[in-house]
Amino acid sequence: MIDFRRWVIGVIVATIPTTVWAQGALLSSFGPVNASMGGASTAAPIEAMSAMGWNPATISGLPNSELGVGLGLLLSDLVLDSSAPDQGAGSTGAESGTTPIPGFAWVHKLNEYTTVGLGALSVAGFRANYPADVTNPVLAPVSNTPGVPGGLGSLYSEVQFMEVLPVVSFAVTERLAIGFGPTITTGQVVVDPLLLAPPTDTDGSGVPRYPAGRGTRYSWGGGAQLGVYYITECAWHFGASIKSPQWMEAHRVHTECEEGMPYVATFKLDLPMIVSVGTAYSGFEDLVLALDLRFIDYANTDGLGDSGYSPYGALNGLNWSSQFVVATGAQYRLTDRLLARVGYTFNTSPYGSADTFYNVASALGYQHQLCLGGSWEVTPCVAFHVSYQHYFQWDNTGPIVLPSGVMPGSSVTTTASAHLAQLGVTVKY
Repeated sequence: MIDFRRWVIGVIVATIPTTVWAQGALLSSFGPVNASMGGASTAAPIEAMSAMGWNPATISGLPNSELGVGLGLLLSDLVLDSSAPDQGAGSTGAESGTTPIPGFAWVHKLNEYTTVGLGALSVAGFRANYPADVTNPVLAPVSNTPGVPGGLGSLYSEVQFMEVLPVVSFAVTERLAIGFGPTITTGQVVVDPLLLAPPTDTDGSGVPRYPAGRGTRYSWGGGAQLGVYYITECAWHFGASIKSPQWMEAHRVHTECEEGMPYVATFKLDLPMIVSVGTAYSGFEDLVLALDLRFIDYANTDGLGDSGYSPYGALNGLNWSSQFVVATGAQYRLTDRLLARVGYTFNTSPYGSADTFYNVASALGYQHQLCLGGSWEVTPCVAFHVSYQHYFQWDNTGPIVLPSGVMPGSSVTTTASAHLAQLGVTVKY
């Protein structure tokens, strides 16, 4: 009989980056306006949240001072299938519910040359909630008897990250602006059981078990961002930005060993560097077209790019590759008060089939998003926004991978799709 205790480690660790739906572990847009443009805004300053999130220099391109507030609800559909020799096969759906994604941004023009802003934006948000399932080898009840195989039992993860973004942008000329500022990041990572920590066998059963992972708190970290924005004489706009990695303090979890003795487990999980370049065209009447290209450096990010098992049985990371993103969007003014938007986003998957097992709880291999939305300008100073994003179904299949290698005859498949609806309001002054 195979002892699943050893390979169970990788399953839950995947839970950590479940933080986000969009581009791997990062949200692909900020607020309903940016979402309906497919996340394209590096050179298209349409409203405050998208400008603050992707390119701080573009706040100089906003025509007014403004305050924007948004709230999104993410609903995911996750299914886990697995099979293993002598253990049969099973399929289990997660009951993750909806995840709220709030955000706000304020931009104020001090004078014709200087613009300041402050934002608090959700950059990651995800939840996975798999019940124990006796028919599914990965989710089979935990065993504490030598020779009796067991799985993870119920698998729960909840990850949320938010960034506070104070920025300043200077209009160097009438056509060129440079913006920058620090990024203050806070995030909570809940993984239960905590497979990021070594298992213990203090009860002497001969079968080590992983501790509970719910006793955590919000951790803090930060970095910086820098952007440039340029407007040509022929209605073309260009922008570029870089956001440093978000270096987080060690995440701490108050947990217990098998016999109930308390201790503190720690692990590292940062957010990656992001490089964006974009262009936009506003030469057609009532129409804005935007295109962004992005590079997300997951491969060199602690907790995401790391791979393999530690000598003590904990998973080092998810073995993610760096990611390339193409975001496109269009905005058209239908009437004096109504605007319509459509967007499409494509990104490479951060992991391949061989890494499916490590990412069972972080099934973030999606590649295609369709985005729709619009705005109603109630007055010249107040507008309401709505958007919808559909993450097309994706699946990954690979073998179960033990610390000693691939388990012959085993298989793990994750299937997922998601929906994200957002509402927002902008007040200009």
